[in-house]
Amino acid sequence: MLYDVNLNFVFRFPTKIIFGPGTAKEVGMEVEELKGTKALIVTDRDLVKTDLVKIVRDALGAKCVGVFSEVTPDTGVHIVNSGSEYGRTLGVDILVSVGGGSAIDTAKGMAICLTKGGRLEDYAGLNILGGPVMSHIVIPTTAGTGSEVTYAAVIKDHEQKRKLLFADNYLIPNVAILDPNMTIGLPKRLTAATGMDALSHCIEAIHSMQSEPIADALAFHGIRMIREFLPKAVENGGDVVARGQMLIAATIAGAAFSNAQVGMVHALAHCVGARFGVPHGIANSILLPYCILYNLDACPDRYSRIAEAMGKEVRGMDLMKAGEQAAMALWEFTKTIGMPQTLREVNVKESGLAQCANDALMDGAIVYNPKPIFDPAEILKVYQKAF
Repeated sequence: MLYDVNLNFVFRFPTKIIFGPGTAKEVGMEVEELKGTKALIVTDRDLVKTDLVKIVRDALGAKCVGVFSEVTPDTGVHIVNSGSEYGRTLGVDILVSVGGGSAIDTAKGMAICLTKGGRLEDYAGLNILGGPVMSHIVIPTTAGTGSEVTYAAVIKDHEQKRKLLFADNYLIPNVAILDPNMTIGLPKRLTAATGMDALSHCIEAIHSMQSEPIADALAFHGIRMIREFLPKAVENGGDVVARGQMLIAATIAGAAFSNAQVGMVHALAHCVGARFGVPHGIANSILLPYCILYNLDACPDRYSRIAEAMGKEVRGMDLMKAGEQAAMALWEFTKTIGMPQTLREVNVKESGLAQCANDALMDGAIVYNPKPIFDPAEILKVYQKAF
């Protein structure tokens, strides 16, 4: 694929990546390299009961001054503020998040508050931090969010039933330790859902208004990896090779979308997640093919290449028909890994879709959608088709 010689873009990827089975035990050395002396582990209520957190705590030794384990699957600003207060009492100078996207994003929020002071709500928005925040090492236990290498955190305001975006290059973690052993125990449904989150990152990076060559290369490779290894990881959770490949794919996807951005899939998913509690990866999975069909006439060439990456034979086909195959491939793929196919299956109420459409139009991700959207009625139609 040829790119316009006049194309201007910036690709940023500052995170140090450490990969390999057993590498979680290297976290102590990474803390030392970052000049950390008092590390706080940030994790969730379930993981803290497992050996995964113990492995990290033992590796940190005396450098670990505490564990904050109040993170929930849909983390909220009140949790971040509570964790920040706890961190202040301990005098922590570095954070180590162990978990999925919620734990990682909670730690990002805590890094803001522990460095800048005040409450998390004061910092919502784009590029308002004005300087570095506390060092942050990530050890993911899921393969999906890519938050280990991104500049953003999405955290729910439970009172307002909305998700707040915190986006700043200073939030990009310093180190990501990708240890396949840390993902072995992930249940099938969560493996599938987080994997589809990664796939949606790849696809949205490719069709974004801000797509560019380096992100494209990563995203297309990520699609092929996920197509091959996600079904294997779902089928056999103990497959270390598949688990490792999915960790790499999720991180690749994170690097791609962190530079190219995401679009309407994420905007729509954020809103049904905030209003109805639909897990993010599941919401993305359901909405993705419908959003592709909505956007099809804006970039059929890109969708035809996505269809190819998903294993469809589209050579010689009309470009629009070839692009449609991307949606077809996704429906087939999500069925094989046991994902829900409609919003009604995940307890979304049709009566709430109009408000979700209004909210989605205000989501920052909508700006990067390949087809500009100005009318919530257009979004509502997509929701209704997915219902």
